[in-house]
Parts: sequence; structure tokens; C-alpha cells
Amino acid sequence: MEHLYNKYRFSDDKSLLELDTIQAFLAKSYWANQRTKETIEKSIQNSTCYGIYYEDRQVGFARVITDWATVYYLADVYIDEEHRGHGLGKELVGWIVQQYEGLSGLLGTLDAHGLYEQFGFKRNAERFMVRRPGA
Repeated sequence: MEHLYNKYRFSDDKSLLELDTIQAFLAKSYWANQRTKETIEKSIQNSTCYGIYYEDRQVGFARVITDWATVYYLADVYIDEEHRGHGLGKELVGWIVQQYEGLSGLLGTLDAHGLYEQFGFKRNAERFMVRRPGA
């Protein structure tokens, strides 16, 4: 599925994803900066992925993990610094949320609550739990 927004192309076609670009995006993040290329590749293989492209260059990314019946988890939302401020994050999250209408959505963030709240996500610290590898 594809979606156009201004001069940007949004797509869920995994063949368009640029693994090196995604690894560079995630290396700059606070949540995934320790992931190996192999782990990133495996996570892409086992998720529905979304890319944003500008002049055939990938400038955004997000992944969704879901059972397609009850719940989805939105992860690794990232917009290249050079393309921030153009509404791409908002457009990407809106496009994704629309595709999973009727399912409960989950995500984790330390700094983008305002973005996700626009799409009906609510802070839920009293119920959100996490178990990290090696725990």
C-alpha cells in the first residue's frame, strides 16, 4: 500500500526499505542504539514495516507488530533530522493508526507523548510493564 503526502511517498513495501539507512536512524535513537544490524534485519522480517521516501531516499521508518485480531504494537518510529518539521511523523502515525482501526494499540515513548495523544493513545504508566532480555 502506498500513500502520497506533499513530495513524500509512504509505503509498506519491504523491498524498498534501506537496511543501512534504518540502522543509521536507530543508532541515533535512545531506544534502539544498541541493536545490531542482524537484530534490526530480523525485526523487519517479522513485522509490518513502513518507509517514507523523498526523491528515492528513505527518510522515515516505523514498524508494527500485530496479531491482526486484537492488538498492535507501534515501534521504531523515526524521521530523518533533515526532514523533521514537515508533519511527516504525524502523517505516518495517522496513516498507520487508520490501518489498524478496531485493534488496541500499544507503544512506548519517553518524549513524543503529544504526537501519539493526537491519535487517541493515552499514557498508562500504571499498567505498562516491560521485561528486558537477561532479566
